[in-house]
Amino acid sequence: MNSHLVEDPVAVRVGDLAGDLGVPPDPVGVVVFAHGSGSSRHSGRNRAVAAFLRDQGLATLLVDLLTADEERVDVRTGRLRFDIGLLAGRVADAVRWCGTCGETAGLPIGLFGASTGAAAALVAAAEVPVGAVVSRGGRPDLARAALSRVLVPTLLIVGSRDHQVLDLNRAAAARLGGRWAIEVVQGATHLFEEPGALDRVARLAAGWFRTHLAPYGTRTRIAE
Repeated sequence: MNSHLVEDPVAVRVGDLAGDLGVPPDPVGVVVFAHGSGSSRHSGRNRAVAAFLRDQGLATLLVDLLTADEERVDVRTGRLRFDIGLLAGRVADAVRWCGTCGETAGLPIGLFGASTGAAAALVAAAEVPVGAVVSRGGRPDLARAALSRVLVPTLLIVGSRDHQVLDLNRAAAARLGGRWAIEVVQGATHLFEEPGALDRVARLAAGWFRTHLAPYGTRTRIAE
C-alpha cells in the first residue's frame, strides 16, 4: 500500500473501551472498525486498511469491543467473541461516540467489519444511523434477522479461495434490505495474506466509503 501520509492515530476512551482515533485534514467521513473473533484494535490487517483510508481523507476509529477483563475471560472460553448482540452494542456505542467527539461530530459514519465483527457491524447498522458498511472476509450470516433491516449500502469483500465464507456471504446478501455488492478478490484466502490481496481490500473499501459517505454522493478517484 501507499506510505502513510497523515498523522498516526491517538489513543482515546470510548466509554469503558480503548480506541485509536485517526483524523486526516478535512475528512469526508469517519469509519468505525469492528474486529473479528479473537482479535482487537491492534489487528495488523485492519490497521493497514485504516491507514489507507486516512490517506484517502477518511477518519478512522479502531476500538476494542471487549474490556480488558472480558478479554481475559474470552481467552479462556472463546465465548464472548461470538456474542454478536454484545459486540453490536459496543459498535453502536462507538458510532454514538463519534457523533459527540469534537473531531468527528457531524461527519457521516461508515462501519468496517471483519469476520464476526462484520455481523456486529451489520446489526449495529440496523440500529443506529450510519451511511455505509464494508465487510472483509465477514460472517454476515451471523447477523440473522437484522439483515433485512440493514438499509444502507453494504459491500461484502471475500477471497475467491474462501469457499465456505463466500457461499455464506452470497446467501446473506440476498437478505439485506438495502443496496449491496459482493467483490471477490481473486486468489485470496480468508485472511487476505496473499500478495496484493489486502491492498485490493483497502482500495475497494475506500472507494465504497468515498462514494457513499462523501457529501452529496461526490465520486472521488482513489489515488493510485
